[in-house]
Amino acid sequence: MEKTYQPDQIERTLYQKWEENKYFTPGGEGDPYCIMIPPPNVTGSLHMGHAFQHTIMDALTRYRRMQGRNTLWQVGTDHAGIATQMVVERKLAAESGQSRYDLGRDAFIEKVWEWKEESGGTITGQMRRLGNSVDWDHERFTMDSGFYRAVQEVFIRLYDDKLIYRGKRLVNWDPKLHTAISDLEVENKEVKGKMWYLRYPLADGAKTAAGDDYIVVGTTRPETMLGDTGVAVNPEDPRYQDLIGKFVELPLVGRRIPIVGDAYADMEKGTGCVKITPAHDFNDNEVGKRCGLPMINILTLNADIRDQAQVFNTDGSVNTEIDPSIPEKYQGMERFEARRQIVADFEALGLLVKIEENNMTVPYGDRGGVVIEPMLTDQWFCDAKTLAKPAIEAVENGDIKFVPKQYENMYFSWMRDIQDWCISRQLWWGHRIPAFYDNQGNVYVAASAEAAREKYNLDLELELRQDDDVLDTWFSSALWTFGTLGWPENTDRLKTFHPTDTLVTGFDIIFFWVARMIMMTMHFCKDENGKPQVPFKNVYVTGLIRDESGDKMSKSKGNVLDPLDMIDGISLPELLEKRTGNMMQPQLAEKIGKRTEKQFPEGIAAHGTDALRFTLAALASTGRDINWDMKRLEGYRNFCNKIWNAARYVLMNTQEQDCGQNNDHVILSLADRWIISSLQRTEQNVIRHMDEYRFDLAAQSLYDFIWNQYCDWYLELSKPVLWDETEGETQEEKDNLEALRRGTRGTLVRVLEAILRLSHPLMPFITEEIWQQVKGLAGKSGDTIMLQHYPEPQVELIDEAAEADIEWLKNVIVSVRNIRGEMNIGPGKELQVLVQNGSDEDFRRLRENYVVLSKLAKLSEITWLEEDEEAPMAVTQLVGKMEVLVPMAGLIDKAAELSRLSKEMEKLQKELARLEGKLGNEKFVASAPEDVVAKEREKQTNAQDALNKLQEQYGKIEAL
Repeated sequence: MEKTYQPDQIERTLYQKWEENKYFTPGGEGDPYCIMIPPPNVTGSLHMGHAFQHTIMDALTRYRRMQGRNTLWQVGTDHAGIATQMVVERKLAAESGQSRYDLGRDAFIEKVWEWKEESGGTITGQMRRLGNSVDWDHERFTMDSGFYRAVQEVFIRLYDDKLIYRGKRLVNWDPKLHTAISDLEVENKEVKGKMWYLRYPLADGAKTAAGDDYIVVGTTRPETMLGDTGVAVNPEDPRYQDLIGKFVELPLVGRRIPIVGDAYADMEKGTGCVKITPAHDFNDNEVGKRCGLPMINILTLNADIRDQAQVFNTDGSVNTEIDPSIPEKYQGMERFEARRQIVADFEALGLLVKIEENNMTVPYGDRGGVVIEPMLTDQWFCDAKTLAKPAIEAVENGDIKFVPKQYENMYFSWMRDIQDWCISRQLWWGHRIPAFYDNQGNVYVAASAEAAREKYNLDLELELRQDDDVLDTWFSSALWTFGTLGWPENTDRLKTFHPTDTLVTGFDIIFFWVARMIMMTMHFCKDENGKPQVPFKNVYVTGLIRDESGDKMSKSKGNVLDPLDMIDGISLPELLEKRTGNMMQPQLAEKIGKRTEKQFPEGIAAHGTDALRFTLAALASTGRDINWDMKRLEGYRNFCNKIWNAARYVLMNTQEQDCGQNNDHVILSLADRWIISSLQRTEQNVIRHMDEYRFDLAAQSLYDFIWNQYCDWYLELSKPVLWDETEGETQEEKDNLEALRRGTRGTLVRVLEAILRLSHPLMPFITEEIWQQVKGLAGKSGDTIMLQHYPEPQVELIDEAAEADIEWLKNVIVSVRNIRGEMNIGPGKELQVLVQNGSDEDFRRLRENYVVLSKLAKLSEITWLEEDEEAPMAVTQLVGKMEVLVPMAGLIDKAAELSRLSKEMEKLQKELARLEGKLGNEKFVASAPEDVVAKEREKQTNAQDALNKLQEQYGKIEAL
């Protein structure tokens, strides 16, 4: 082994070897185990959330593979409709100045496929760097030919089952991208807006209870008043009860619109009167349906004011009774320009009552970046209510379990109030909807025009035109668990691995992906008895990875951490370029640059994949959000070093030595029996934690055992056995000494080998590299650790007596070391130790471990004092009731030590006085940031604790 641990030198080589040797391919004789990767966008690159989830998925996959399960981690990427189309459109514009319309649909789609082949592999390369043991031979893409067929089959069957329909409904409309988008693609931003209060005159001489001939409505979007079809008041509101059924004259337009009674109007909020614009507001649309109000669309797809409105009845049919005219002065106006003009016109007419500042939430498209408009368009919808019923029952009866369980409540709250799902998008890149129209607008749903003619017995000469829309990306990804395995064919992979076992996903897409997968799978996949199959048995829900301050990572905040930068390292100039290079706002770029320089003055050091993975596992608590911690990452890089150095120690003391592989005469020392016993308990704990998805506890168990027990204690306890130069006088003594050494060598390598297998799911690279060195010494064979059996505890090897004896031994050694520290005695100086008030059990342990104690605690002599013997002046530590005493006479220069302690106490007293003065200053405490004050208080506490210890030490030495 190399002297120092260099992860970059081993990780790429090992991964290439694993992949070339097909170690990730499903195999094994045990029960099938399958994880489906949440398909990352083909446009993207891995962020910390990906690295977190992929660590968990790979840990589960390697764990089950080592248990002998027939294991598949299905890999693939999503075509990411909007994101991919935007990337290619920008590229096209930059290179040729053309738009997709210049190319035409077919030529543009060819360009997208070209881009996908050239650039779509970024994320798969990063997955390899993370050590993901996915089945690369069966990588899927949501637009590959097999998946395309599955998507068409699902759409056609749902349509034939009357679970898909086309209708005119209100959707989130992106005026920049010209497509409907899902709620997930809407980013709600808190902004400072305005509330305009407008006067609507009452018609036919009507009056309010207060005698006014008008009512006042409040609105944050005055331009939509051009499409008002009613005003709602609460039926219980005494101010307006008598107006229900009467009319107002809509200003600027001159249209008479009714006053309706509906509980949506809040008597305590605003004026109690609400303008209703069913074509431009989701809540108004529901009121309009309840009250039979028509829908008037005043906006173009660009969100400009139309030259003439579109008027529809509540069922979506065209309304021919209402005048669709829009005042000429507003025609063609941009929506926000129209807003300003309409407000000015209301003011000119004396109908603007007041304007109030208003904190409000405004929806923006996360891709287009513009304000989203609720828009009345023709779209395809899926009857989600019908599909949701069995999906709800599957979670209710435990066929699907959420971990943590509380996420079931989030799932139920959405599923029990689910709305029909808009599945069409006005894009070119995606699964084109398999629906065809004749010249009269009749629709025929089939996989092709030829199939439509055959299915519907159409004339072969009938001209058919395919629907231009594509399906929502979430529609195709809802088929992921079965579509990737070959459905609609009943393939061997589908029969073997479906239902899958565990889905690892974020809580933010429970609605948009998890629920829809359950709905689709249960509708299309049935077992041999016709019972609907679930897509997965367990859903492990992860939290969000936030930065160290708890803020969400985003490019605009400049706090994004690239997992590969933490693996391979990055210089400060490269990091600054990455975070600020493309920023259009110089001031923001400067701010982010300063923050980055302060946080990473020398860039980010290379830590290796294993350290990153172990950190992510250690942070994987069951909470929703996880704050990233660079110090934990540095600590676990040190942990990898510790394992590496421990392995080197083991190899140096066991290579070309007899380690008892041939079951020769072997004697196990107390330390051997203890570490073997502790290993069994650790195996029990790690297996339990892995089975319960408590990766943080599994990581903690491994860390405690490897660092604290194996490295810090057992390796030290092995040295007196291996380095003892005693040869023994008789042949029996010689044989026993060699048997003892043989036992310790064998225990060193066998426990290390078990540690490597136990840790492999979380730290695949370092464990493989070391395992290749120790496998022969430990009596193991095979080409890779990942196909070895995962350790199983042997409870018969748990030795409570050995554990108790070693715990006593450790306490005695720690007591002596504490005394050295307190008394400032160098670690190399041999000490005389006295033991008093011990029990018979203490005496036995002292007798049996005399040599080990003497060597590890660096003692010249250990004396057992009887009850009537008086101890000299000494510093004492307790081990249970037993006293461990170190006589001080002759060990230290009393005067010099008291002088040194006096100077240290004086320094601390000055520091305490400074801190007390600062914290006693009311102005400082009131004006300084909370974290600054907290740090000063922490300094004060630490200084007082240090002073107390020094005063205690001073007293002990003064008493000598």
